Amino acid sequence: MIHRGIVLLLYRHLEVDARGRYVIEWQGRRCYVDVEDVPFVVQRVVFEGSGTSREDRFMLYLSDDTREPLAPDTLSVGDANVLYCRVKDRSFPARFNRPAYYQLAEHIEAEEEVYALPLNGRKYVLRKGT
Repeated sequence: MIHRGIVLLLYRHLEVDARGRYVIEWQGRRCYVDVEDVPFVVQRVVFEGSGTSREDRFMLYLSDDTREPLAPDTLSVGDANVLYCRVKDRSFPARFNRPAYYQLAEHIEAEEEVYALPLNGRKYVLRKGT
């Protein structure tokens, strides 16, 4: 799809059914959608906070022109070291594009082949799998 308005309309009506399939429900109609990888892409990551506050967070800027805080416990690493998380109240997986990956990677720490994101006094380990 090329027309941004149509793409955004489809995003607003995207849901996941009980069987885990993507469906767009609009004007009383349901249309199942094949998604090649994930429906959302994290296009940008911005750290908000002082680095010492208990309310620091990373804001994700998504492919549907929305933004939301990262749920750090949902971070995972897929094939070819592609970074993923869950968005939209953890309903959907999202893939980090390369710039967003590097923006978050600046904050990730490595210890003996374990990678973790420190935030608000905790370390969130990046697990394998999507």
